[in-house]
Amino acid sequence: GETPDVPNAISPKVLAEYAYDELPIPGTDVEISPKDKQTVNLKTWIWLDKAKFKPVTVRAELPGTGLWAETKAEPYALTLEPGTTDAQTYPASGKCVIEHGSIGEPYTKGNSNQTPPCGLTYHRATQGGGSFPLKATLTWKVSWNGTDGAGDDLPEGSYDETWNITVREVQSIVR
Repeated sequence: GETPDVPNAISPKVLAEYAYDELPIPGTDVEISPKDKQTVNLKTWIWLDKAKFKPVTVRAELPGTGLWAETKAEPYALTLEPGTTDAQTYPASGKCVIEHGSIGEPYTKGNSNQTPPCGLTYHRATQGGGSFPLKATLTWKVSWNGTDGAGDDLPEGSYDETWNITVREVQSIVR
């Protein structure tokens, strides 16, 4: 009934670490609007799908001992790196945190004059068929609880993905 004081003895913390390795974290797949090519000085809205990016939990237990642990990961922040210094991120830090249960907000018609809670604006077009590498890094806070109220935080998990973004320049004549 007691955990022996020896290295590698099974404890709630060890079970939590096993559960940590099995967390089903989805890839960092963000939604972007406009979806295809971006335009110079047009705000780009970025958000995460609420249905896909929600807390995940894994339970590990040692049968017949009463020892168990649950490890929980929750999406915490999305950090944007636009791939060029000729861009502005929203917020200015480039770190979009959870607000009202989600990270970012989908673009809806009529919001073109508003600043997205998570997004960016490119101020220069890509040249010669090139692109800017937009990197989005999703950080997950991880914690555990277990037998007899034990629990603590575990190392955060960060997962990133990079997209090649083409930015065009639109010319117009006003008379």
